[in-house]
Amino acid sequence: MNEKMIWSNFLNSIKNDITPLSFDTWFKETELYECKNGLAKIIVPMGISKKHLTTHYYELIVSKLSEIVGDNVDIQFFLKEEIEKENRVEQQELFSSTEVPIDYEVQSIQRRHQSNLNPDYTFENFIVGNSNKFAQAAALDVAENPGNIYNPLFIYGNSGLGKTHLMHAIGNYIQQHSDKKVLYVPSDQFINDFLGINKKDEYGNNFDYINYFKNKYRNIDVLIIDDIQFFQGTKQTQNEFFHTFTNLYNENKQIIISSDRSPDDLKMLEDRLRTRFCWGLTADIYPPDFELRVAILKKRIVGESIDKNIPDDVIEYIASNVGSDVRHLEGSITRLLAYSTIMGGANITLDLAIEVLKDFVNKGYSEKNNINRIQRIVAEHFQVSVEDLKSKKRSANLAFPRQVAMYLCRKLTDESFPKIGIEFGGKDHSTVMHSVEKIEKEITVNRELENIIEKLRKEIV
Repeated sequence: MNEKMIWSNFLNSIKNDITPLSFDTWFKETELYECKNGLAKIIVPMGISKKHLTTHYYELIVSKLSEIVGDNVDIQFFLKEEIEKENRVEQQELFSSTEVPIDYEVQSIQRRHQSNLNPDYTFENFIVGNSNKFAQAAALDVAENPGNIYNPLFIYGNSGLGKTHLMHAIGNYIQQHSDKKVLYVPSDQFINDFLGINKKDEYGNNFDYINYFKNKYRNIDVLIIDDIQFFQGTKQTQNEFFHTFTNLYNENKQIIISSDRSPDDLKMLEDRLRTRFCWGLTADIYPPDFELRVAILKKRIVGESIDKNIPDDVIEYIASNVGSDVRHLEGSITRLLAYSTIMGGANITLDLAIEVLKDFVNKGYSEKNNINRIQRIVAEHFQVSVEDLKSKKRSANLAFPRQVAMYLCRKLTDESFPKIGIEFGGKDHSTVMHSVEKIEKEITVNRELENIIEKLRKEIV
């Protein structure tokens, strides 16, 4: 039995012993590189996967694998690049986790209003892609081991990329699987609570409120603070948060923080705070790529049980033009559906989407990618109109300029083939690929075309 068959049998077997979420996060993208002389070398996608699999699944993996191969085996984890370089990594200290999971669902529901958690934000409905995969894996690791790993966890990235979703997912997971006390607060809530310390009663005292504040923020197991950047310029609040942080950290309580920028870029925060933010793990979330934006939109459609058909070209148009903010992406679907309903249930088409969302698209996003600019410059050079470039006309005087424009769009922007096709009147991505390949070949044998391309390139950039 070869490695591929062994690992296929292993994955099918282990699915019965772990949750679907854990399987997708820690096992789905693994593969067995080699199994011989009693040692199985397993390739994992990220460094964090090594530690998690060793710490939490080592004995289970060894047991299942030994059963499949019919002999005792040991295991080691490698990144793909480590295998390629044939570098052996030292085997990490092994731990096993034999705790029996306890159902705390009822208690979690009762405590949720005290924790400020949104039950709709879970790991199960968080869409994972290349831009957020590391942050999601780190968040799940912390959720499974609060206070014992990556403390604090600092998640940063632009607004609307899923930081808050991940933080709530961590809190919800912890409450569902333990009796730990979780508190989620936006930074402005912490500031307002702290300002309340200055309020006096009729006798000039505020002892009761001070005790309330300390009980709220220190008598907990997990503190989740969102948008820490708003602490900048609040010296007294920073000082109080420093003491709160220190108190929780010294008691091995989990701290989770988010920001729109990295700790090093929070220049208006005290150095002692920024230093502590780096004690654990920092994980950044990038804007979603085209494929992830499409997945987010499709998940929204399925999650809302939308029965109206939304064609793929409409979804790709939205993914290409609305930008990277998840809230804007989902809002565009809501707007489109509302318009369709108001218009008596009109069918949703690409033309309808372009009209309805013309004031909703991220103009800066389109301008940044320069597709419209490239189309205009190429059209002027060949003395045709941009509308003709986008049309379905196939005459030679239009087909060639269109191919040149598609080629330049691909070479001078970061856009995908589907996105470029949409910008040329909804052309299929294979049409764009053919155009790019044709111009690439023609340039090598046609000096005149090479000069034209270079001239257009200089004008565009």
